[in-house]
Amino acid sequence: MAATSPWLVCRQRRPEAYLRLYCFPPSGGSPGEYVRWADDLPDAEVWGIQPPGRGMRVTEREPPPASITEFVDGLIASVDFTGPFVFFGHSLGGLTAFETARALRAAGRPLPERLVLSAYPAPHLPHPRSPLHKLSDDELLVAVSKRYGGLPAALLEDPELVRLVLPAYRADFTIFETYQHVRQEPLDIPIHVLGGESDLASPFLPQWQEHTTADFTVELFPGGHFYLRDQPQEFLNTLRKLICP
Repeated sequence: MAATSPWLVCRQRRPEAYLRLYCFPPSGGSPGEYVRWADDLPDAEVWGIQPPGRGMRVTEREPPPASITEFVDGLIASVDFTGPFVFFGHSLGGLTAFETARALRAAGRPLPERLVLSAYPAPHLPHPRSPLHKLSDDELLVAVSKRYGGLPAALLEDPELVRLVLPAYRADFTIFETYQHVRQEPLDIPIHVLGGESDLASPFLPQWQEHTTADFTVELFPGGHFYLRDQPQEFLNTLRKLICP
């Protein structure tokens, strides 16, 4: 159930809220960044998705999911998505949110009211995948630091902490780099796609329209891949309008 699953984190319970917002993090991301949005989304109960090897589960020595199937199967076996709910996913989280919705449909379970997907190209499009998950630990650490604009010094200076978090990064890159899209019927729920104007993924966001028979929108913000951190209030204002129309 939602209240007990190790896959979920919630900062502020709101059982009377209009809906639940489930947030799927990007590669290497933790749910902490997203559960704080509850302060700006008073009509929603905000839950962060916490896969094995992330957040409070980082010390539990659980192997992180290394394929989209492992991720989705583990999540839907552990979480009972009930009542009105919406999925939000940023970057890799956009892919995992989308595939989770398709798995719920296949299982005959309730679907989210809508998908809000951010900074991830439409999944059926071919795009290069550099084999980061095959790098050595030291090489992967350098690659991650370059891709995400530098990792915190406190992390880089703590070999034990690096040892704890690096498997999650490797697993996430494995999910992304080994993903093979399987065509299915489009979802019959709205899909709203957000991105940064200078992000390399943004030219490939409109093609998400192929994956829904319902409403579809694309909106771009100033900034790059992590535009939502650069424009937090503008982003949250838009998110609020999308999830509580």
